[in-house]
This record gives sequence, structure tokens and C-alpha cells, in this order.
Amino acid sequence: MRKPASMRGLETLGRVRLSKYFYMRDFLMSEIGIIHGIPNIPDHPDLAIEAGSNLCQNLLDPLQETFGAVAVRSGYRAPALNEFGNRNGLNCASNEADRGGHIWDIRDGRGALGACATIVIPWFADRYEAGSHWHDLAWWIHDHLPYSELRFFPKLCAFNLHWSERPKREIRGWIGGNSVLLRQGEEPAEPTETRAKRYADFPVFRGLDLP
Repeated sequence: MRKPASMRGLETLGRVRLSKYFYMRDFLMSEIGIIHGIPNIPDHPDLAIEAGSNLCQNLLDPLQETFGAVAVRSGYRAPALNEFGNRNGLNCASNEADRGGHIWDIRDGRGALGACATIVIPWFADRYEAGSHWHDLAWWIHDHLPYSELRFFPKLCAFNLHWSERPKREIRGWIGGNSVLLRQGEEPAEPTETRAKRYADFPVFRGLDLP
């Protein structure tokens, strides 16, 4: 697929179904793009579709199956849009850091295909507001899903969820300061039994292979 150069072309790209629950259009909305007039369109749609499909099928669909609605706060970012956001302090990492992350259609520095979305799980956002700890959801994801990186934020307990064909398995949070819950290549400090107690009252995990 060529980079869309018309409304009809962008409409066609937006209709591409990435998974059971998600379409490409779900990940193209950007407040930066809307306010500053920067198109959020992949330069390499086929690569973006491949990376986004893996993100949705491996991570987002199981989350929606288990917890209900998943709200996408930020998905794909075109390089020009991401660079503008980084240069102007609009919560975007550098293009080099976001390759294979929010920039789905450029492989990361290791040559790995990847994709990231910033999401909110309303079911957990309510629990978080009532006092639940973000570690509870972080460890649930770690123990159930093939994520690459997790980055948690204070508002609504939103988090960056990364998929990569070469996963790092790393967890960080910016809630109450910058903290590292799990570094790449390390094993969790909390044993499996302790982690499981944190999410004992979570819904039963539902992967897409379950009826």
C-alpha cells in the first residue's frame, strides 16, 4: 500500500482491520496533529499495518477480552509529528527512541519491528482511583502477555504498551517519581505467588483462543 495522498486513500487505510477489535483508524488520531496541522499518516503503511496487527492481536485484544473496553490515548505517530512533539515538549520521545515504538513503520535501532500505544483500561482506572497500585496491573500484564515494554503514568493510570519482535520485558513508572519495576534481562523481585496475590480478584484471563 502506498502512503495515502487523498481523503479516500486515508479512509481506505483507516478501514484496515488489525485484529478482532481494532482498526487502523483507531490509532491515527493525534491532538498534536489536529492542533498544529501535521498529518499523522504512515510513510510505509504496510510496515505500520504489520506492526500494529501484532500489537493488537497479541496485547490489546486479550486485554479487551479480559477487562472490557480499552481506550486508546495515543497510537501511531508519523515521524514529522513525533519530532515536532519532542522538540516542543509535548510528551513525545525523540524519533530515535520512538522507532519501533509510537513510530510503527520504522524498525528500532536493533532492526526489530515494533509498535506502541498509550492506553487506559477503564476497569482498572476506577480501581486505581480508589487506591489500587499500578504494580497490580503491571504484574498481571507481565504474567499473562508477551509485552516488550510498559510505561505507567499518573493520569488515569494510562500506560505505554509496547509489542516488539525482540521483546525487552521492561517495566517503568512515572507515578510518584521515576521508578524501575523490572529491568531488561532481570527476573521480578517479587516471586510468582506474591505477584498473583496482587491481582487475585482480577477477571479471569481470556485469550482469543478461549470460547
